[in-house]
Amino acid sequence: MNNKKLFLFLFVFAISQAPFPSNMHAEHIGIVDLRILETTDLHAALVNYDYYQTKTDNHIGLVKTSSLIHQARSEAVNSLLFDNGDHLKGNPLGEYLVRIKGIQKGEIHPVYNAFNYLKYDGIAIGNHELNYGLKFLKTVLKGLKMPVVNANVYKTKTNKPYFKPYVILKRNVVDNQGQNHEINIGVIGFMPPQIMRWDKANLEGKVFARPIVETAKEYVPIMKAKGADIIIALAHTGIDSEPYHPETENAIYYLSEIQEIDAILAGHSHGIFPGRSYKDLPKTNIDEGKIKGKPVVMAGAFGSRLGIIDLHLEVQGGKWRVIKSTAFTRPIADENGNALVKTDKKLLKLIKPEHQETVDFIKKLGL
Repeated sequence: MNNKKLFLFLFVFAISQAPFPSNMHAEHIGIVDLRILETTDLHAALVNYDYYQTKTDNHIGLVKTSSLIHQARSEAVNSLLFDNGDHLKGNPLGEYLVRIKGIQKGEIHPVYNAFNYLKYDGIAIGNHELNYGLKFLKTVLKGLKMPVVNANVYKTKTNKPYFKPYVILKRNVVDNQGQNHEINIGVIGFMPPQIMRWDKANLEGKVFARPIVETAKEYVPIMKAKGADIIIALAHTGIDSEPYHPETENAIYYLSEIQEIDAILAGHSHGIFPGRSYKDLPKTNIDEGKIKGKPVVMAGAFGSRLGIIDLHLEVQGGKWRVIKSTAFTRPIADENGNALVKTDKKLLKLIKPEHQETVDFIKKLGL
């Protein structure tokens, strides 16, 4: 065999042995599936129990939602869990802990004990967290083991944010080919500016509230400049397409226009999104859970549902991009109140002392 034939033989052989991936595999290299989970407007509903009628109620209770959280996590390689605010006040348990028992220094509020147990990645502050006063809130927040965010409440004296406006979570994720990546996930929080009217006695002279969308437009570029690959908004505000103004209470519709925000967790109005009640909202896809092309979820209230956003991320031009997304919710009970999930017995045991104290106190009152 002469040299030319030998060279050609070796060249063809080398090409035939090269590890060319199939098109199917090539499409999935570097794609990360990221699941985002939401609870919102719990209003201290930790147990599936109606304190007013003193009976079990399987429509409510974080001890039920917790089972959905465990299930949703087991289905995903990469997931994050957030609470979207209004979790401390709203039932006799919340009132008993503040008005009667009190939270002593070093004690952990049972809501935050539950959040620690479930290993939330972050929480937003809702307007009802302010109802008991800033001093009480500051005290109980010390018991949390995760970041707390809100960007549009400011200190009156210093004109600086009262809470941490945003955080950038560094998370190791695994793509569809088993490769590890580090992604910087920006998380920012908002609440309705109406707090200055609703809680005037607690807040006047101490803090003030800025408009939601204007605040978002200020901070989102800062978050990007500081390395956020994607941005999630914990927006304790509802969904309404009425014309926007600085005092808009339900601002999700306009928050969704901010391009750099990749996913929005909504709340405050106790609605269910995606859901039939929003089918006529302009530029809304309730089948995919999108408003103006942006994935949005709102999981009702009192732990009745778990909100889920599934993001599919891919590196494009050296940056992580959302190439596909879907939002939906899962209920803890059917329309007749039949439980669809089991009680998380470990969580129930953790928060049962305060629950039982509340039940016993109501009995003493003869209610």
